[in-house]
Amino acid sequence: MTPRFDVIGLVVTDMAATLAFYRRLGLVFPEGSEDQPHVEAELPGGIRLAVDTEETIRSFHSGWRPPADGGGRVSLAFGCDSPAEVDSAYEDLVGVGYHGELKPWDAFWGMRYAVVHDPDGNGVDLFAPLPAPE
Repeated sequence: MTPRFDVIGLVVTDMAATLAFYRRLGLVFPEGSEDQPHVEAELPGGIRLAVDTEETIRSFHSGWRPPADGGGRVSLAFGCDSPAEVDSAYEDLVGVGYHGELKPWDAFWGMRYAVVHDPDGNGVDLFAPLPAPE
């Protein structure tokens, strides 16, 4: 049997802040998850996003430490239906206080692209195909 990709895991400092961020991007977590040490959301295609607090990870890996530079080591990408939705999602997240790393721009590879940081500094890309040139 071959192992199959099943879970993307994030280690977070503040569960409530992280869930609020990802809920704004449409992910669904069980009600009351903010106080849990481990939470999962089902993603399209059956993959799961697992969110664990730092304390949870240290409970079984006592030597675990967050990255020394303070930045995340994971990047997630959320596809949008249109370039305007990229702009809207970026403005929504930045407007409520999340860090905007790269403002929306038309990338040379044919997409509207932007990057925001979740509460732990992980890059979250927002993208949509640009209309085909006429």
